[in-house]
Amino acid sequence: MIRHALAAAALLASAPLAAQSTSQDEIEARYDRALAAGYKALFLCSAIANAERNGATRTPESVEAWELTGIQAPLDEIVADLPYRILRDPDGELNQVSVEWAGDMPPRVAVHDSRRGCQQMPIGGAPHPIRTKRPHAGSEHIAVVPPTGLLAESLSRAFGGAHGEGTRTTAVLVQRGASTLAEQYAPDFGPAVPQRTWSVAKSIAATLVGVAVHDGQAEVNRSAGLAVAPNDRRRAITIDHLLRMASGRFSDTAGNRTNPLYYGGSSVAETAMHWPLVNAPGTVFRYANNDTLAAVKAIESALEAQSPAQVFARIGMHDTVAETDWRGDYILSSQVWSTARDLAKLGQLYLDDGVLPSGKRILPEGWVEYVSSPSGPQPDGPFGYGAGFWLFDKSEGIPRDTFAAMGNRGQFIVIVPSLNTVIVRRGEDPAGHRFDIAGFTRDVLESLAE
Repeated sequence: MIRHALAAAALLASAPLAAQSTSQDEIEARYDRALAAGYKALFLCSAIANAERNGATRTPESVEAWELTGIQAPLDEIVADLPYRILRDPDGELNQVSVEWAGDMPPRVAVHDSRRGCQQMPIGGAPHPIRTKRPHAGSEHIAVVPPTGLLAESLSRAFGGAHGEGTRTTAVLVQRGASTLAEQYAPDFGPAVPQRTWSVAKSIAATLVGVAVHDGQAEVNRSAGLAVAPNDRRRAITIDHLLRMASGRFSDTAGNRTNPLYYGGSSVAETAMHWPLVNAPGTVFRYANNDTLAAVKAIESALEAQSPAQVFARIGMHDTVAETDWRGDYILSSQVWSTARDLAKLGQLYLDDGVLPSGKRILPEGWVEYVSSPSGPQPDGPFGYGAGFWLFDKSEGIPRDTFAAMGNRGQFIVIVPSLNTVIVRRGEDPAGHRFDIAGFTRDVLESLAE
């Protein structure tokens, strides 16, 4: 596996020849500590710096209690005991977070770039951060709309664990007809406090592809440019295949965790682009972070002309940050930080068929149907899959046109076009505990129908 190779390389590069007879278990244990330290550095950096960017506050203790508990094994057994240090500029802006993990190696470091959030550094690397301060949108000054009546009961059940034992809801927002009907937040969270979207970012990536298509800078049915030789059959892989998780490429684990990229300090180019073809493109569904990352790489020139931040500003998602690897490539399979209100605005864009409140279209006509159509190979399980979005086409009691962005630890944007409704649920659910988003969606829709 790739983690074994990376772990061995990191260990042997730092060890004298006499010490290079290390067991596989020792190598894996060392690699897990490196990953845990990277995880902790990045989450402390991103949670605190991105909240402060929005004018909100997160303390290290809050991040440790929410983002750094209940994480995947074996990191959860390691991360709490790793010492960390938060460095700030003279003006108080967070500069970087470092976490110690091995006495003979440099700490893991996440560096804050005020344009693109926090970047996970490779071990020993820490480029100078870039400062371009931007005023925040002031979301914390907009009054929260408290739930009432049956809707209040529905939201209370979400926070009370009724839709998944052991789950931890941090925010819920229900919107109909572009008006917020109710929102509720857990302690330490609020309208201006962003959370990592995890794989909700894949739906954001699909949206950015749609903007590029509308602007004439991409075509979903053209090659994604993954071939490296004239006879390389990966030339047949299109952006559409990548958005539909149907590239046919191998990935090292089910779900394609990409730990080397997310917490290890590798880059998108190193991690996501090189995988070989094992099935004909368009024939097999295999959920893979690598496919989304390759789709984003395929529209790289469009993102240089109009960055994610610029697209977010057009949509009104002013409290959202798309983070990058240390080389500057967007990690749009997972690493976006956003608020519940901003995610509701993304959902509203799809209810409005890709047209902004100003009347300006930014997504192609038919894009909503495109992302919500199960035209590719489908996954097993309770949900279908479109192009970067999950489908509720198998969910009893929910309109069949419902589609959703879904992410790890309980991140959801549920879009119900036939009812002109958006439901956002944020969480920090412990590993192994799943929030029943279909059940919660039914609960909310039933409360709205009364």
